[in-house]
Amino acid sequence: MKRATISQVAKEAGVSVTTVSRYLNGKYSKMGSETKQKIADTIKRLNYIPTASARRLRQGQSHVIGVLVGDIGNTFSTLLAKGIDDVLHPAGYDIVLMNTNNSTIIEKRALQRLYELQADGIIVQPDAIHFEQFADCINREIPLVLVDREVMDQPATVGRVTSANQDACYRLGQVLHQKNYDHILTVSAHFAEASGQIPRIAGLKATAEDYGLSFHNIETRGRDYEWLKKELLQKINRLPGKTVVISLMGPILFQILDIFKELQISFPKDVGLVSFDDWNWSRYVQDGIYLMRQDMELMGNVAARKLLNQIKYHTVISDTTILPVAMVNKLSI
Repeated sequence: MKRATISQVAKEAGVSVTTVSRYLNGKYSKMGSETKQKIADTIKRLNYIPTASARRLRQGQSHVIGVLVGDIGNTFSTLLAKGIDDVLHPAGYDIVLMNTNNSTIIEKRALQRLYELQADGIIVQPDAIHFEQFADCINREIPLVLVDREVMDQPATVGRVTSANQDACYRLGQVLHQKNYDHILTVSAHFAEASGQIPRIAGLKATAEDYGLSFHNIETRGRDYEWLKKELLQKINRLPGKTVVISLMGPILFQILDIFKELQISFPKDVGLVSFDDWNWSRYVQDGIYLMRQDMELMGNVAARKLLNQIKYHTVISDTTILPVAMVNKLSI
């Protein structure tokens, strides 16, 4: 069955196409109640559904916002997308959620697709570490907000929402020094050029240098469970004194806990344990794990409000918001 057109609706209702268009856009001021009812009945009878392209031509907007995340399987992405949608949906916008798989190539293709869809705005958890990847968005005058990961040469006038990762990790290092730790051993997984783990490592390195602790990092990208188990055990055994293991992203913590269980390493007796955790499940492990916690829903809320503000005022100029990282004090250190 062929899709009904606006011209068919107008013909069946006995009105002009312009009148039907005004009805669809809610412009009833010069429209009688009988005409409104005829159009409504005809639309229902013909099962007429306006196409997105037709709505865009009439309204000048698509009411679609593109959201690009690095890893759609990460709970981080779910919470971020929920925070964005909680603000955009009541404002009349739908989100197109796209997974870049932490790839700059896929990210570039996804951005191009959103340009073709004429998205009213774009929120990106960036994979590319240089702003050149996103410059075309500004050149096209499409509102843009980058979230979570830091892009090195991002202009100050482009919207950004991130967490105070480096400062929080410096403060964590101070806590570890006060608890008489000698060594900081981080476990990272850099899957993208831009990563929230980069400022975290920088903060911990700075503390280690200032307070006389040694700093070591194990990068797990492309490595399996057995490799990580071997590396962790070697590092822990070679470091004399008191060592703390820090998972720089939530998913890594699962592997570390499995390894500790298999090797019968207990915390805080044998080593201390700290993790970044966006969903706070780790409070159920033993007496809980000392956490560095980001509020991803809040990050999504703030990013969406920045984007709506740009859309409202027809601008691509915005600013930066840096959200705090909370320390959740537990007995794992």
